[in-house]
Amino acid sequence: MIEVDETAAGQRIDNFLLRVCKGVPKSHIYRILRSGEVRVNKGRIDAAYRLESGDLVRVPPIRIAQQDAAPVSSNAPAAEFPILFEDDHLIVIDKPSGVAVHGGSGVAFGVIEQLRNARPHAKFLELVHRLDRETSGVLMLAKKRQALVGLHEQIRENRVDKRYYACGHGDWQSDWGRRRIVKAPLHKYVAADGERRVRIQENGLPSHTVFNLIERWRDYAWVEAELKTGRTHQIRVHMASIGLPIAGDAKYGDFALNKELARPSAKPSLKRMFLHAYRLKITHPATGEPLQFEAPLPVECKRFIEQLKNRETE
Repeated sequence: MIEVDETAAGQRIDNFLLRVCKGVPKSHIYRILRSGEVRVNKGRIDAAYRLESGDLVRVPPIRIAQQDAAPVSSNAPAAEFPILFEDDHLIVIDKPSGVAVHGGSGVAFGVIEQLRNARPHAKFLELVHRLDRETSGVLMLAKKRQALVGLHEQIRENRVDKRYYACGHGDWQSDWGRRRIVKAPLHKYVAADGERRVRIQENGLPSHTVFNLIERWRDYAWVEAELKTGRTHQIRVHMASIGLPIAGDAKYGDFALNKELARPSAKPSLKRMFLHAYRLKITHPATGEPLQFEAPLPVECKRFIEQLKNRETE
């Protein structure tokens, strides 16, 4: 018998059982649900039932395959990150560039595994959204399932305001004015080398980015990118499509330029991708209060901008 606490309240019974009964095939979970062996408050339920705090769940005896080795995440070094906001419902951190948000695809561990190991007594901790490994900035994690569900609803309904700083290499066209709107459908695919990539394709998913010019130079433009949709690599692909590939972008950028920028004696110099999630606006999932989080521009990006300004002056 398992009593449901607030961390599982709102979760579907099938997803709850998949989490509780790790190692049990999904087909078996649904079989015991259909047969009525799983009971909630002594009554039968279907797979779509959503749990409430205080529910009593009867889980029948199930044989689970023994795991030979501990999961990779258990070996992740515990780490904390700069905290922009924290309460009983969520944590908002300033993620550094070069750190993955989670393990997988050749990455042993990420932010979520490190934070879980740093907070072993946390009952619930999940990523609300993702950032690319080389992107820095505002990242949200939920400390309660109800917060996670509420924030995902805001993201689906486009009620979350996400803003990024990016610096692209190329010319910001004069006839664009101060704003360039890009609506180009994006399609995910796997390249010959096994890497996940994204390209503009007519039958791809609708994608919409608004670029607001902050400052321009003869061969660079510093912009604020406003996401209207949240597709994989959206800003990176959209900027490359208008002739402004992001400086330091190893997938969609100018590879010769990136190599030149990374040289110790280079001016301007940059050893990372210039993409930073600097601002995020949400409604608090529990209180309904409007919240805004901001992550300052990283030192290496600030230095790059200063070097561009100084070069123009010289």
